[in-house]
Amino acid sequence: MCGRYYIPEGHELADINAMLALIKSSYVGTAALAQMKSGEIFPTDIVPIITQEAPKLMQWGFEGLGGKGKIINARLETAADKAMFRKAFASQRCLVPAGYYFEWKKDGAKKEKFAIKKSEPIYMAGLWHKEANDAVPLFVILTREASPELKFIHDCMPVILPKQERDSWLSGKSGAMQLAECSEEHFTFESVG
Repeated sequence: MCGRYYIPEGHELADINAMLALIKSSYVGTAALAQMKSGEIFPTDIVPIITQEAPKLMQWGFEGLGGKGKIINARLETAADKAMFRKAFASQRCLVPAGYYFEWKKDGAKKEKFAIKKSEPIYMAGLWHKEANDAVPLFVILTREASPELKFIHDCMPVILPKQERDSWLSGKSGAMQLAECSEEHFTFESVG
């Protein structure tokens, strides 16, 4: 699962900085731009997301069935088939840029928070959609079985795409099997509380 991630304060990562410049010029004077978050990102925050057309501001979380709660992740193994995600998997794909993501290791009642990262920004595979009454589009992050070095923290993780696979994901050329095979491995992690 991916329940929080981090967009660096001050946007010191070049890739993220360039994307934010495009967002700011596209959303000048809008309420969405005023609500855009950086730092630690929580479900329901409005954040920059990359689509095949252009970077956009979106809110994290699809509406749950019957309007109950937010769905923030979709399992890669079932997303193409589940009614909630099927259409988005087929034609509304996105990338969720971050410096890193957080995961919690549970030991009984105790929870330890880890920051999981690479030496460069990460791009998590996502799905998005927009309903008529949504102020901004909504997105979810795709998850997969955790890589071997991270299983001791949690049994699943976001699908993180290497640079050479990002366009293929956005254009719809990658299916679930291809995505699972090309997803990034080998991360560093540190306990942050």
